[in-house]
Amino acid sequence: MNTVPIPVGPPLWLLAELTYKCPLHCVFCYNPTQHARIQDEMSTKQWVSVMQQARKLGAAQLGFSGGEPLLRDDLVELVQEAHRLGYYTNLITSGVGLTPAKAQALKDAGLDHVQLSFQDSTKELNDFLSHTRTFELKQRVARLIKAHDWPMVLNCVLHRHNLPHVRKIIDMAVALEAEYLELANTQYYGWAWINRDHLMPTREELEEAEALVTQFRIEQEGKTGSKTRVLFVVPDYFEERPKACMNGWGSVFLSVAPDGLAMPCHNARDLPNLALPNVKDTPIAEIWQRSNAFNAFRGDSWMKAPCRTCDERHKDFGGCRCQAFMITGDPANADPVCSKSPHHEKVVQLVAQAPTRRHIPIVFRSDDESRHLHPVP
Repeated sequence: MNTVPIPVGPPLWLLAELTYKCPLHCVFCYNPTQHARIQDEMSTKQWVSVMQQARKLGAAQLGFSGGEPLLRDDLVELVQEAHRLGYYTNLITSGVGLTPAKAQALKDAGLDHVQLSFQDSTKELNDFLSHTRTFELKQRVARLIKAHDWPMVLNCVLHRHNLPHVRKIIDMAVALEAEYLELANTQYYGWAWINRDHLMPTREELEEAEALVTQFRIEQEGKTGSKTRVLFVVPDYFEERPKACMNGWGSVFLSVAPDGLAMPCHNARDLPNLALPNVKDTPIAEIWQRSNAFNAFRGDSWMKAPCRTCDERHKDFGGCRCQAFMITGDPANADPVCSKSPHHEKVVQLVAQAPTRRHIPIVFRSDDESRHLHPVP
């Protein structure tokens, strides 16, 4: 791994993962499967210090996430401080806990934007996938968001269970007057990695859904007035080239976990031999600019073949380090979704084998670690 400091710009996007606690139990949750072990959440004072330090470095956008950030009693106070510091703030929420009183308090504190998750356009599948009864609550929360004049993004994670409902999901977003609908096909980390055989669609199912999105966009072109913009994020496993994960390791994105661990991406905690620093005892500037963890995969000196000589290495940065580790066992390998990777066939096999492995029990996000079943790739 590269441990020599490399000139780098500011961490423009700060993600504050305030808590791993969540009332939902989604089968595709990206939070660590061992999140129940992480008990030592940072205090209000510690989070304020993180926001102040990151803002001083140049961070401009701040997302409050989790778990469910509304479970933190100090959320309004943290939003108020972020607004005072000049951040553009975004609440990433399931909607559970966003009462009219809490919404007004957050509005008064200066919250700029809300991203609300749905699991499906139907009550039955939404509630099954989250293992809760929250569909009608989410409908009410969506209307509450609009009543407070917040820009609203609806987010729906796609997989084989709800891909056939894509047009209905779009119609729901339009009816709720969402400015954006993010159709984010499942990325296989955390619980989604455990449940990938249940979640992974066929290429035909994916293409049919994408065609419906394209059709909707064409229909929108001839309309006037407010429109819902639809973003369709294709899952990595069905691509021939990797995405520029997090816009490059340690390039613009800084995530801070509930216990203070600083990470260049949501799932860096799972990478081996990566001593992630903690904001409780290390200044943000030191972490961002000089820590071994954040410099590990910056630049291209860490790259192996074929990335090291690839013409696209400064475009995709070798792809996702967590994906490389989970599939090949080495985070320094080329992202195996890339057709140039010597491990690409493993991705092809994962996609092909998924329909034959759906007898394995589905695992809902849980605090009970005995239920964390890890099927072998």
